[in-house]
Amino acid sequence: MSTVFTRVINGEIPGRFVWKDERCVGFLSIGPMAPGHTLVVPREEVDVWTDADPDLLQHLITVAQNIGAVMPKTFNAVRAGLMIAGYEIPHLHLHVWPSSSLEDFDLDKVDNNPEPAEMDQAAEKLRAALVEAGHQEFIPEA
Repeated sequence: MSTVFTRVINGEIPGRFVWKDERCVGFLSIGPMAPGHTLVVPREEVDVWTDADPDLLQHLITVAQNIGAVMPKTFNAVRAGLMIAGYEIPHLHLHVWPSSSLEDFDLDKVDNNPEPAEMDQAAEKLRAALVEAGHQEFIPEA
């Protein structure tokens, strides 16, 4: 049985994608810690990050770094946070979000009911920033 992330990747469940390549995707979290909170998810179903092929893990980190690099300017933050938790969904994923302090790393502060229009706007801003940063070949249409 496929994970919910596989179903998002396959288009069975809608997602606000900001990155797509042959090995992974990036889409906005439905429970964001901040506007622009993105999940970087491998297409391959890997549960525990320590079980991932090292080349795949490096690719995910590189994609997360590219996405995180545009977040401070795009969302008026000090830097981008990065976390691998792995308890919510049994499919490896990296959380990348705009951050201004350690308080922003509190998963208890997620917005479980984000406004769809605000989510769409955050995805569009992030896609535009990634295109401006030179990653247009990986940026899907809205």
